[in-house]
Amino acid sequence: MAEHTLALCAAGLATGLAAGALAAGYQFGWRGRLANWGATPEEIRLPLPGDNVRADVDLVTTRAIAISAPPSCVWPWLVQMGSGRGGAYSYDWVENLMGLDMHSADVILPQFQDLAIGDEFPVAGRGGVMRVTALEPERQLVFSCGEGRWVASYALLPQRDKTRLISRNRIVLCHDDWPGSKLARALLIEPCWLVFERKMLIGIKDRAERLARHSELTAAGPVPSSFHWTGEEL
Repeated sequence: MAEHTLALCAAGLATGLAAGALAAGYQFGWRGRLANWGATPEEIRLPLPGDNVRADVDLVTTRAIAISAPPSCVWPWLVQMGSGRGGAYSYDWVENLMGLDMHSADVILPQFQDLAIGDEFPVAGRGGVMRVTALEPERQLVFSCGEGRWVASYALLPQRDKTRLISRNRIVLCHDDWPGSKLARALLIEPCWLVFERKMLIGIKDRAERLARHSELTAAGPVPSSFHWTGEEL
């Protein structure tokens, strides 16, 4: 009996040490890479309007991608994002399993281009609302949900013939009584979030670059309000 108890204690200790090593390895080895995929140190430190919505966040990610197109070709895809709108340019089938009503558009949708501060649209199936809290055309856009529990900020930084798209998410996790719940949620959410956000950033890049090629707008000319890309080049 004593040997059995000792074996259980040893197994529990080994499991705890392995979990601790995994958590430490993630925190100090991989977390920075996952949380800041594609972003430069300067972009990670870059102040964005959504940073001051609330201070008590548990997760902050800053990710970025270079797009061979002017901001005018990137902006239309950002302003039409959302549930029941232009989608998120990510894995629609997975998001729709969660009832999010995402249908990523491959065309510019004129009905969703006139976005303004204070505009709201629902997060389908979740009872939440996304609200536009900051907007500067072709420069920055901020969405907030659940009294600032999730703030998504986007910045467009023109660089010669390219645009750097910066995406920052500030998230407050749901806490419970288990002391390790915050770390456990972070270990689960951050890698999964990267998978979807990476797909989103690449999706916006592909669409913006196709729009630039199609419309010959690499000189950063404005996108005509009547333009409606039919997507033949896909």
